[in-house]
Amino acid sequence: MLNKIHPTAIVDPKAELGAKVAIGPCTLIEGDVTIGDGTKIGAHCVILGGTRIGRDCNIHHHVILGDTPQDLKYKGEPTTLEIGDRNIIREFCCFHRGTRESMKTVIGSDCFLMAYIHIAHDCRIGNHVILANAVNMGGHTEIHDYANVGGVVAIHQFIKIGCHSITGGGYRVPKDIPPYIKAGGYPLKVIGLNLIGLKRRGFSEETIRHLKKAHHILFRSKLNVSQAVQRLKEQIELTQEVQTIITFIERSERGIIR
Repeated sequence: MLNKIHPTAIVDPKAELGAKVAIGPCTLIEGDVTIGDGTKIGAHCVILGGTRIGRDCNIHHHVILGDTPQDLKYKGEPTTLEIGDRNIIREFCCFHRGTRESMKTVIGSDCFLMAYIHIAHDCRIGNHVILANAVNMGGHTEIHDYANVGGVVAIHQFIKIGCHSITGGGYRVPKDIPPYIKAGGYPLKVIGLNLIGLKRRGFSEETIRHLKKAHHILFRSKLNVSQAVQRLKEQIELTQEVQTIITFIERSERGIIR
């Protein structure tokens, strides 16, 4: 099937479009852009050079993808913004390319990215991530698979948010958020396991019991982080999920919320 491109759209001949791509009115597509099969792009969007978009994405109106990083160290290097398949990107989102530090900003597949989100340079977003309206992240942020971040959340640069976690809306994230937990409050803290999310995604009762034990040692005991991690290694069965928590904490550079 032929592509459906509105006559007022401006598409550079050097842009690579897959099959059945739809482009709305007054949208600009520069050269050095790749758009996969079946992707739909709304009206008044700007897709700049260095952007790679996968298959079957739904990009709504007034979205800007692949603009230059808001980083004074950026000197015009040919960096990229890489977006996977089947993503929903809502109105007025703005995602920037990488800098020379990693050379790319990466968004996985099957994500739901709501209106007014800013994804800064060199960020890494996993698969099945949900970001609610007006999430704003600094550069080099990592958000791992199946994480859910509430609306109007400000995320400090270099933060890591663990898989299957949920962060309430309206908070500031100054430290890393471990996997599988629920975060909220001022200052931001761990308020429990993300039990509803874990059950919805089919985690077994046995797995959840192991996570509850790990959660108690890490966040409900009087041990410091290093002591708690050592206790996990000694007293808890090192399932894949528990090992994910340990690895996340050991690789944390900014420290974790408590």
